[in-house]
Amino acid sequence: MNIPKTVRTYSSALGGEADGVAGTFRYDAATRRLDWSDELYALHGYSRGEIVPTLELLLSHKHPDDRERCQDIFAAACASGGYFCSYHRLIDARLREHRVLTAGEARMEAGTLRAVDGFIIDLTSTLHWETERASREAVERALGTRSTIEQAKGILMGALRMGSDAAFQLLATYSQHTNIKVASTASDLVQLANNPHQHALLDTFIEELRRPSEIRSEGDSVPGR
Repeated sequence: MNIPKTVRTYSSALGGEADGVAGTFRYDAATRRLDWSDELYALHGYSRGEIVPTLELLLSHKHPDDRERCQDIFAAACASGGYFCSYHRLIDARLREHRVLTAGEARMEAGTLRAVDGFIIDLTSTLHWETERASREAVERALGTRSTIEQAKGILMGALRMGSDAAFQLLATYSQHTNIKVASTASDLVQLANNPHQHALLDTFIEELRRPSEIRSEGDSVPGR
């Protein structure tokens, strides 16, 4: 029995503590025999000896929406030789969905397919942790932005003796007139306020913030508008 070799993997998302599962396969075109590594049996939800792997079984575990495209890619490689690769969904025997990358090489001899060697890497955990990390970072950025805006509002409230809503409206109005994001304006304001050598510039900036609001107020008071 020809048992395919083990694939060594590494996932930066998992920090190397729990590398992604990867299994190998080998298809002998002459005998139409398909061999799986132990990892590939496990990925499909089986144990060695429980089933006999075939191309039909391999394709049957592809997600229905991905199956035809995967079959076309494999068939094209078998017809002309060379490398192939596909990212798709795999449904194991327990109906669990995996996100996997399948890659391999179809080897020809005198224009005839001799064998196909390949591997399948389970990227499910990697994608999960990448998504989790991106979500956490997005939340942290949002909280950081909100904190900066709150600080900027506090600066304006103290300098101009106004309420929280009025301070935010000042930032929002300036943003509309200058096409600069509220968060960017708030960040600039906070940086100036935290620099003891920039108090004069801070006062100038606050006056600049007030100007669009004053212009708008004057415009609103014009009869007929």
